[in-house]
Amino acid sequence: MEGRISSATLVVAAAAVLAVLVLVPGAARAERFVVGDAARWTWGYNYTDWVIKKGPFFQNDSLVFMYDPPNATTHAHSVYMMRNAADYQSCNLKAAKLVANVMQGAGSGYEFVLRKRKPHYFVCGERGGIHCTMGQMKFIVKPKSSACRDD
Repeated sequence: MEGRISSATLVVAAAAVLAVLVLVPGAARAERFVVGDAARWTWGYNYTDWVIKKGPFFQNDSLVFMYDPPNATTHAHSVYMMRNAADYQSCNLKAAKLVANVMQGAGSGYEFVLRKRKPHYFVCGERGGIHCTMGQMKFIVKPKSSACRDD
């Protein structure tokens, strides 16, 4: 019968859709957060408070770091990922990984997807780490499983 879909085909299609929804829970509902909201990624803002207000965060959520490129009136900013809590606390950049340079925060910003359920230690590494140590440009995010996201 041309033009008709069998019930077996519908069952297989429905099972495939259900399998995708079960295997990728929360991926379609991942949220996008601009770090610091209207303040963006800047010196002197308390990002620990921001994390507390915005959390919890989940796997596949995105953090968007927005900042102006360096010019005569603004300081340069960057985004580094620290390897552990001790380096984060001391703002030790020696083993840190640069994830967004001074130019990548411009325009729509640099987007970091929280793919793993582990602590992510973010800091600004500019001016030898002084933005981290003195300006509070640092925060920790530990995403929860996307399966834990409320419906």
